[in-house]
Amino acid sequence: MQKHITQVAKSTPKALRLSKAVMFFSLWTSVSQLHAAILPEDRADFMYHSYEGGGIEITGPSILVRKQIDDKFSFYGNYYVDNITGASIDVVATASPYEENRTEYKAGMEYLRDQVTLKTSYTHSEENDFLAQSVNFDVSQEIFGGMSTVSLGYSYGWDEVGRSTDPTFSRDVDRQSYRVSLSQVLTKKLIAELAVETITDEGFLNNPYRQVRYFDATAARGFNYEFEVYPNTRTSTAVALRAAYYLPYRAALHAEYRIYEDTWGIKASNIELKYTHPFKDKWIFDISLRGYEQTAADFYADIFPGANAQNFLARDKELSTFTGGSYGFGVSYEFTKEWGFIDKGTFNFSFNHLEYEYENFRDVTAGGAPGSEPLYFLDADIVQMYISLWY
Repeated sequence: MQKHITQVAKSTPKALRLSKAVMFFSLWTSVSQLHAAILPEDRADFMYHSYEGGGIEITGPSILVRKQIDDKFSFYGNYYVDNITGASIDVVATASPYEENRTEYKAGMEYLRDQVTLKTSYTHSEENDFLAQSVNFDVSQEIFGGMSTVSLGYSYGWDEVGRSTDPTFSRDVDRQSYRVSLSQVLTKKLIAELAVETITDEGFLNNPYRQVRYFDATAARGFNYEFEVYPNTRTSTAVALRAAYYLPYRAALHAEYRIYEDTWGIKASNIELKYTHPFKDKWIFDISLRGYEQTAADFYADIFPGANAQNFLARDKELSTFTGGSYGFGVSYEFTKEWGFIDKGTFNFSFNHLEYEYENFRDVTAGGAPGSEPLYFLDADIVQMYISLWY
């Protein structure tokens, strides 16, 4: 579930941390076209990203290169790095801050024949205690004279979860994703898309470091800790409706509404609005606003009545009840001076601020009687800067 970028910490299952990298990747490459049977242009992107909030700092570079062959094939490769320092609030209470490095490699191909586009890719992500690999397949076809596009997709991932404090600890996770979408040109200015995705997870789905707390009258602080226990299966379904409306003065409005539900009892929804405005021939400005809310998992609690209180136990703040959102802006400047084989380029900058209020997750580091500590509030800043070169 791609809820928000604040989940890129050890407080969150590693697969979700990988999904955040995918989110960065999709934002960076601006895959925002709802309708078009075309191959991406030859292009190289060089990006630096930064996330800071909730006691965590994440920085790193990324390089993406695309190349067409015979107007039918487009190949690309992506190198992505996360340098992570700190620890989130639900881990720092039972462990020390840490430093680690996550490196991701991705290679893919797109094939275009008439109005059919085939896509495939392989992703390899590795860090000291986690290995994730996945393959992706997508096919889309334009119909009704290009007025509609139908897309189908499937992904399979296999992860190996470790624990840096225990070299003998090793657990497996298998993930599958099924996607279908329909985009439609409704008018000359309005395009809409309906997308549905179902994800099935099986294996070790919790974080190997996170612990839950429970009341313990014998402990000096009034509570104690034990490791989380999650179900070994999870199925989630998300439905999204997106639209883009092109204004008379070349600007555009984008909107998305998405609902989510899974077998752990979580229900969530978000709405996002974005305005894109070009200025003269060189500049493009964006502003965006996003709201999000979700309910808690059935087996989540901030504090349990006792040890082994139930079969499944969770204290991941991302499985709690919370609301929030983000706002941000972006700017892009195109420079058209040719340098050797470079035809043109753009410099791009974006900033987003996140704020989330947790309704049943408490900040144990603030002190107080067990179960009455202040509720946790998270705010974070995300900065991206990159240069794109067409050749």
